[in-house]
Formats: sequence, structure tokens, C-alpha cells
Amino acid sequence: MSNLKNTIEKIKNLETEKKNLLLEIEELKKMADAKATALESEVGSLRDEVKSLKTLINGSEPSVDQGLKK
Repeated sequence: MSNLKNTIEKIKNLETEKKNLLLEIEELKKMADAKATALESEVGSLRDEVKSLKTLINGSEPSVDQGLKK
């Protein structure tokens, strides 16, 4: 009987751990999504800055590769 009790206890513990891990995974997914959104915004700002600087350097016509080729 103690073998059966141990097995039942083990199953309960594993179910609890599974529940906790699933909750942790959901939290980590939310954090990853938030980080991706923040990075998208930052990359967009950096692209805008690059475009503005290229326009400033090259005059009124922005050119993608003109400042890089020498």
C-alpha cells in the first residue's frame, strides 16, 4: 500500500509542479512579447534617425547607399 501512496503523492506533486511551470511559461511569454515590442519601437526610432542623418549629410535627397560607397 505504501507504494501506491507514494505514487499518488508523486503524481500530485508533479501536477502541482506542472501547473506552476505553465504559469511561469505564460509570464515569460508576456515578458518576451513586451521586450519584442520595445525593441521594435527602438529599431523604428533608430531607422528614423538614420534616415534623418542621411538626409542631413546628403542634402535634401535621401540615398540609401550613397554615404556608404567610397
